[in-house]
Amino acid sequence: MNIAILGAGKMGAWLARELAPDNIVAVHDLDPAKAGTVRGVAWLSSLAELAEVRPDMLLNAVSLPETVHAFQSAAPRLAEDCLLADVASIKADLPAFYAGCGRRFVSVHPMFGPTFADLGSLKDENAVVIAESDEDGARFFRSLFARLGVKVFEYTFAEHDRMMAYSLTAPFVASLVFATGLDATAVPGTTFARHLKIARGVLAEDDHLLAEILFNSHSLLQLEKVTANLEYFKHVIAARDREEAVKLFNRLRRNVG
Repeated sequence: MNIAILGAGKMGAWLARELAPDNIVAVHDLDPAKAGTVRGVAWLSSLAELAEVRPDMLLNAVSLPETVHAFQSAAPRLAEDCLLADVASIKADLPAFYAGCGRRFVSVHPMFGPTFADLGSLKDENAVVIAESDEDGARFFRSLFARLGVKVFEYTFAEHDRMMAYSLTAPFVASLVFATGLDATAVPGTTFARHLKIARGVLAEDDHLLAEILFNSHSLLQLEKVTANLEYFKHVIAARDREEAVKLFNRLRRNVG
């Protein structure tokens, strides 16, 4: 397949490397310094060159706030049958864009961020294929994920963003809260050190990505559940209620399996 990728950040560059051996891949990024950072692909200096490349698929891997704008900027240079694809962590405005653009699309979410995942071994990782996607596009990504050993789930656009409030917002906020109370003079134990490593990884992510995950329309509901539980924890601690604490610990052990 002839594939053009917009964005050569962590995910875009990884996709380019994975797809290049079996496809014709061209990459465009607004930062000219990234040109040549992935071998075996062509580099486009401008979106105008898309007209010459005539991709079968335009794979959008730019930052979340710019995803729709990037599609809109590229669309006039694409053939009508070009399949649009995105890997956005939060789908937000994408359903409305796809509904109005009149083009085939496939929307996926590789849930193995380059910060933490071992991109050389993804057999324990997950990915989502959006149910409304074009079947040919969905089949392409299912095949890619199967080759990598990634487990694939299918959700609608609405189901996906609700799920992301649970699987992304909650752990991200937990890491941010942990980071607010750091004391440089403290002697870290093993558990502290592990939490610190996770917090550093989260905060190493792009600011726009962090913000968009937190601004997911379903995030507040998830945070209200978290804060309600924190109030309960405070109550148990303030009362020094050992019996209630044991019940709490056992319930949490069941939750985590």
